[in-house]
Amino acid sequence: MFIIFWLISINNSYAQPKRYSFTEPKMGAPFTIVLYAADSSTAASVSEDCFHLVDSLVLIFSDYIDSSELNRLCAAAGKNNPPFPVSPALFDILKISARAYNLSNGSFDITLGPLSRLWRRARKENSWPPADTVKATLALTGFHKVQLDTVTRMVILTQPGMQLDLGGIAQGYIAQKVTERIRLYGIGNALVNVSGDIVTIGAPPGKEGWTVAINAPRSEEEFLPQNLLITNKAVTTSGDIYQYILHNGKKYSHVINPKTGYGITSQRNVTVIANDGTTADWLTKAISLMPLRQARRLAKQLNAEFLIAEMKRGELVYHSSESFNNFWKSIAQ
Repeated sequence: MFIIFWLISINNSYAQPKRYSFTEPKMGAPFTIVLYAADSSTAASVSEDCFHLVDSLVLIFSDYIDSSELNRLCAAAGKNNPPFPVSPALFDILKISARAYNLSNGSFDITLGPLSRLWRRARKENSWPPADTVKATLALTGFHKVQLDTVTRMVILTQPGMQLDLGGIAQGYIAQKVTERIRLYGIGNALVNVSGDIVTIGAPPGKEGWTVAINAPRSEEEFLPQNLLITNKAVTTSGDIYQYILHNGKKYSHVINPKTGYGITSQRNVTVIANDGTTADWLTKAISLMPLRQARRLAKQLNAEFLIAEMKRGELVYHSSESFNNFWKSIAQ
């Protein structure tokens, strides 16, 4: 009996999963996969497959790659052009974006692509665009100009010059798809981090969850005093830490207000915890623009939680959904 028990103990010790971490540059930022697997070859094989998946989705969704499927769709914009057949992945993210637009009352809108490009160029050149240019560019937007045929998987962009921008949803979508691929390998503990869009599976062995830090508003190096503890959830933080433009003493975020065409000027970070990476990603952008009461109602509808960390007159002010505090990691942990 002792020998059998001893052999079982040895076998179990070999079966204990080990932590492996892989990082590659994707979408202009580090893309990290952390997973627990039985051996290094399994872990490497899984990560390689996942990074191939990322590359394939980037070739579909990117507006930086001229030959991407998204840009080819946008090049076919206009009523006189025939409907454009799209891949299952692109149609899926467009359907989710349409739902997000409706649920957020237009606060999240992927048709802001022409404005995204205008302000991207303005930030690069540090040049403030004329008001009439912003107004004319804003006229190219509007989700009512996007027609989706769910039967044929065809898409029509009715106005020439339209440009879709998936930057506010694609990272979370890709992170979610990667975690789904990891699950197919039977791995039950993993974390995917796409430049701050985080999706988790399970928890590190022996831990109650994954520990996630949140940036303080307008700070690249400072974090909020507490960390989050999450498992089988996604978390995303949106703010103007890295992408903004200064004009007349004001800081305009890369998050654009669909009503005005200008970046928002509030000094806030929005963190969302949701059941999937796609929702967490787009919901941070929507809540950045929504009144607090409306944000709470939408988060509840989506079974999500949020935290707004806002600088007001030099002081840090918090607003949150009802149960966000349940995710703070206690000091004892």
